[in-house]
Amino acid sequence: MDSHGQDEQRVVWAVVGTGIGPLLLAATHAGLVNVVFHATDAVRERAVERLAARLGTEPVEDPASPLLAEAIRQVEAYFAGERHDFDLPLDWSLISGFNRQVLRELARGVPYGTVVGYGDLAGRVGQPGGAQAVGAAMGANPLPVVVPCHRVVESDGGIGGFGGGLETKRKLLALEGVLPEPLF
Repeated sequence: MDSHGQDEQRVVWAVVGTGIGPLLLAATHAGLVNVVFHATDAVRERAVERLAARLGTEPVEDPASPLLAEAIRQVEAYFAGERHDFDLPLDWSLISGFNRQVLRELARGVPYGTVVGYGDLAGRVGQPGGAQAVGAAMGANPLPVVVPCHRVVESDGGIGGFGGGLETKRKLLALEGVLPEPLF
């Protein structure tokens, strides 16, 4: 097929075991498009249905796909403590507007082992006082872990919310050395 053929519309997915449970990774020709926490059978089924509806094509489970190979390698290296940054093409088609702007700034400007407040991140994108809108953007993040919404915390030192659950956020921050490892 040519560069404008059906291959460009292909969406592939695979599940990767991690220290925070199974993650579903999905990719298109443009890059990694979705990361889904707690990818049990029911969660996977709903995620694949949502992707089909949003992207207009039926995602195919294909863990050996070249579209996923590098993403899988980098996610595994991150959870093994061998990688601090993701260097992957990202497909931003599931997010737009202010949310995309905030997530791009987060990906670019908040490195491994650091955190940023919701309000501080709002200021970085020219929206001082937009902490709640930043919180909504974090909740809409289609690429958690890779676009590190777990690094956004409350200005008073609280951990804040997290779509993957607070225990998952704590584990990610502990992996990055921001919080101590849980005792049990």
